[in-house]
Amino acid sequence: MAQLDPGTLLPNDRMRQQALDGAVTQIHRGQQYADEGDTFEIDETTFEVVDVDERTLGDMTDVDARAEGARDLDHYKQILERAHENFEWDDDSDIVCHRFERLS
Repeated sequence: MAQLDPGTLLPNDRMRQQALDGAVTQIHRGQQYADEGDTFEIDETTFEVVDVDERTLGDMTDVDARAEGARDLDHYKQILERAHENFEWDDDSDIVCHRFERLS
């Protein structure tokens, strides 16, 4: 188990605030950035990574999108297109889901 910098999983202040508010409870990334049991702290609040799961973009659902702070999957796709230059959604692209829970 490691203590992570919160920016390792949550790349911007908006997402870190959403995690504090309980609106973001997971994040998909292009590769694995944490292991189960790793922790990170935001404003003296500790979170633990409780699940790390390899998936594809095609596996994502509206429920996943909402757990990342989007309204639905279409909104999530729009966010990715704005955040990543030349991004194209490919259902077969490998991604890693990192789920986390607030400890304190």
